[in-house]
Amino acid sequence: MEVIKTSIDGLIIIEPHLAYDERGYFFESFSEREFCEKVMPIHFVQDNESKSSYGVLRGLHFQKPPHAQSKLVRVIKGAVLDVAVDIRRGSPTFGQHVAVELTEENHRQFFIPRGFAHGFSVLSDEVVFQYKCDNFYAPQSEGALAWDDPDLAIDWRIPAEKVILSEKDRHHSRLHDAEWLFDYNMKLY
Repeated sequence: MEVIKTSIDGLIIIEPHLAYDERGYFFESFSEREFCEKVMPIHFVQDNESKSSYGVLRGLHFQKPPHAQSKLVRVIKGAVLDVAVDIRRGSPTFGQHVAVELTEENHRQFFIPRGFAHGFSVLSDEVVFQYKCDNFYAPQSEGALAWDDPDLAIDWRIPAEKVILSEKDRHHSRLHDAEWLFDYNMKLY
């Protein structure tokens, strides 16, 4: 796997090495040993999968400590714009984001460490999205930010009138109004 650093420390794009032949392709989608050597020591405990249609926007979500989560995300079918926002007060990149297009063709994965809000918009007719988490889901620790916060200035690459949200995702606060965020000096691992 090739590790590609982004403009925000800790956010990593992973490109797998694919082996092609007349039958199709093969690749190792995850190796804990290689991930720990090249990215950071981590142990994922939960895998999740969602299926969505064009225009669905999920996010921007995070879990608060002690249930904060790192995520390793990828697309099995279709295409998304995957976004991570630094929500660690005091961080030199606080409020900045990285957006990565993940597709079934590029097989890229995106690693989002604890201390970031995460979301994605569906760019294809349909998408099957998978992610690994290093902590179990805990509904009492849910946190989220407004997907359309003008201070974040995220271009989700779908027209606002085509965005499909859950009822819950319609009512999140903007970054500067958030009641709870991470602290840059907080020990998260």
